[in-house]
Amino acid sequence: MNTTLLAFVILYLLGTMAIGIYAGTRIHNTTDFAVAGRSLPLAMVITTTFATWFGAETVMGIPARFAEGGLNAIVEDPFGASMCLVLVGAFFAARLYKMSLLTIGDFYRHRFGKGVEIFCSVAVILSYLGWVAAQITALGLVFSVLSGGAISAATGMIIGTTLVLIYVMIGGMLAVAWTDFIQMIVLVAGLSFIAIMAGGQAGGADKVLVLAQEKNWFQFFPAESTPSNWIGFIAAGLTMLLGSIPQQDVFQRVMSAKDAATARKGAMIGGFCYLGFAFVPMFIVASALIIMPEQTQELLANDPQKVLPTLILTKMPLVAQIFFFGALVSAIKSTSSATLLAPSTSFVENILKNLRPGMSDKQMLRALRITILIFTALVLTYAIKMQGTTIYELVSSAYQVTLVGAFIPLSFGLYWRRATTQGAVASIVLGIGVWAAFLIEPTWGEAFPGQLAGLLAAIVGMIGGSLAPQFMTDHRTHLEHMA
Repeated sequence: MNTTLLAFVILYLLGTMAIGIYAGTRIHNTTDFAVAGRSLPLAMVITTTFATWFGAETVMGIPARFAEGGLNAIVEDPFGASMCLVLVGAFFAARLYKMSLLTIGDFYRHRFGKGVEIFCSVAVILSYLGWVAAQITALGLVFSVLSGGAISAATGMIIGTTLVLIYVMIGGMLAVAWTDFIQMIVLVAGLSFIAIMAGGQAGGADKVLVLAQEKNWFQFFPAESTPSNWIGFIAAGLTMLLGSIPQQDVFQRVMSAKDAATARKGAMIGGFCYLGFAFVPMFIVASALIIMPEQTQELLANDPQKVLPTLILTKMPLVAQIFFFGALVSAIKSTSSATLLAPSTSFVENILKNLRPGMSDKQMLRALRITILIFTALVLTYAIKMQGTTIYELVSSAYQVTLVGAFIPLSFGLYWRRATTQGAVASIVLGIGVWAAFLIEPTWGEAFPGQLAGLLAAIVGMIGGSLAPQFMTDHRTHLEHMA
C-alpha cells in the first residue's frame, strides 16, 4: 500500500471540500446555487467549462482507446466533445444567456410548453447516469490502486463520492467553479510535468511520435472507405458533438458567466483548450509502450485503464506520482461535481416545480440539496452495478438519448421560427422511438447506427409535425375560397 500517496489524495479531497464548504457561505438563493449568481469572469468560465469535459475518461479512457485504434477510435471524445463546446459558444451561448433562464429545460417550456419541457428534461437527466458513473468508477479505481487492493473499488467509490457530494450540496455551482479553477491548475501542471518526464524516459518526444506513426495512430478517417465505415464514423462523431449540446452542465456554465460575450468566449476557448490538452495523456500512454513495452501490451490487452497508473507507480519518482494523482483526482472531481449538480437542478426546476407549483425560493434550495443527495445515491449504486464496463463506454453511450430526444427541439426552436409544439413532440416521439427500436432489434443496429437513425427521425418529426398543421390549415382555407 502506498500510504504517502493515499494520504495525499485524501488530504487533497478534504482540502477542496473545505473550499466548497466556504463557497456555500455565499449562497443566498437558488440563482446563486444553480448558476453562481451569473457572476463568473472569463477565466473561471474557461476553467470550469474545460474542467467539466476533462474527466476520468480523458485521463484513462481516451488514451486506452487511442492505443487500441488511433485517432479514428476517439472521434467521439475528444474531437466531438471539444467541438460541441465550440458550437455552443458560436451558436447557442449568447442567445440562451439573453433569455435569463435557470436550466436548459426552461427553454423548452418557454418555446414549446410544459409537456416538451418535462420530456426533454427527463432525457437530459437520464443521460447523466453513464457520465457520472464513469467518474465514480474512476474514483474507486484510484483508491483501489493506491491501497494495493486493501480498499475495494466499491468502497473507494463510496469514500470519494461522499467527499465530492458534501461540497456540491453545500456550495452548488459557486463551489464547483471555485474548486474547478484550482483543480485545473493542478491538472495542467501535473500532467505536463508527467508528459515531460515520460518523454525523457522514452528517449525523447521524437521517438514517441515515430512509434505513433509506425502504429498508424494518426489515421483519423476510416482506413477502409466503405459506406458502412463512414456512416459509423459520422454517427460516432455526432453522438457527442450534437448530443452534448442540450446538457444542463454546459448550460450552467453559459448562464454562470457575467455577460453574454463572456459566455460565448468562455465556451469556445474552453473547447479548444480541451481538445489540445486531451493529447497529453495519449502522449504519456504512447511513451509507456517504449518505457515498459511488455507490461503495457499486457495491460492494453486486459485492463487498458490501468496503463497510466501502472507507469506512474512503477517508473516514476514520488514527486511525479503526487503530481499525477493530484491531476487525476482533479479531473475526476471537477467532472463529477458538475454532473451531480446539473441533473439535480433540472429535476427540481423542470419536473418538481410542475408537480409542486408555488414553491418558495427557500423551498427550492432545500429541494435542490435533497435531490443531489438522492441522485448521488442512485448513480453510486448504478456505478457499483456496472463494474467492468469501461470508462469510455460509460461516457460515450450517455449522449445518445439527448442526441435523439433533445437536440433537434433546441436547435430548431432557436433558429426556425416555424417550429411548433406539435413539431417538438413529434420530434421527441419519433427520435426516441426509432432509436429505441434499433436498440431492441440488434440486427438493425448492425446495419445502421441507431443514434443516427433516431436523429434523422427527429428531424423529420420536427419538420413534418410543424408544417403539417399549417399545410392543412392553408389547404382548408384554399378549398373554402374555391367553394
